[in-house]
Amino acid sequence: MDYVTLDFRDEVALVGLNRPQKRNAISDAFIEELDRVVTEVESRAKAAVIHGHGPHFCAGLDLAEHVKKTPFEGVHGSRRWHAVFGRIQRGKLPWFGALHGAVVGGGLELAASVHVRVADETAFFALPEGQRGIFVGGGASARAARLMGVSRMTDMMMTGRTIDAQTAERWALVNYVVPAGAALEQAVALATQAATNAELSNFAIIHALPRINDMGTDDGLWVESVIASFTATSPEAEERLNAFLSKRAGKVARPGS
Repeated sequence: MDYVTLDFRDEVALVGLNRPQKRNAISDAFIEELDRVVTEVESRAKAAVIHGHGPHFCAGLDLAEHVKKTPFEGVHGSRRWHAVFGRIQRGKLPWFGALHGAVVGGGLELAASVHVRVADETAFFALPEGQRGIFVGGGASARAARLMGVSRMTDMMMTGRTIDAQTAERWALVNYVVPAGAALEQAVALATQAATNAELSNFAIIHALPRINDMGTDDGLWVESVIASFTATSPEAEERLNAFLSKRAGKVARPGS
């Protein structure tokens, strides 16, 4: 059985988590297959959407496999998750998440590695590691905590608190909330739009913004000025700017207009 499916809509790759009988729980084999799919996506697409088959996005780590590991094996497994999810977060192209049902534990860690998250109204979010006697190991402390803040993440881990999609949006864990069943199509629409951007601009957004966010203000402003100058002198930027100046490209409009 393929743990990860891959389809394409023009220049957008659709990556599906495909272990529905286990609520798309992530095993070692699952991680290795996802790594191979990321490589193929980067060679064929300009944007990607990750989603879950079945009633849930992803319920996290496969605990049945994890409980048999030695501490040393656990460290190596954790670092492997970091590496594969890092390829999504700081790779070649923008990734969008279509979230529904359980977005729990490692599923939330995977969702936190994409750049834009769309949740439907069935989605719920939790980090139950504290109740399992373990600690997050797939990047939540460095990714999810940056999205929602350390205090909120502490609450979720320590008390077992589960939050709904609307709360996740208020906490900046997700960017959009849509009706049940609509997350995938909305994520594909957003990814399709992003795929029309200049590839250099998308790359700069993915790589520069999180790094600038971790810098002091003066250092961040310096990096911003260098990247702005670099991207503005690319041939694609020149073409797009001239299209705007000659009224061949539309102006920014009010929402809903």
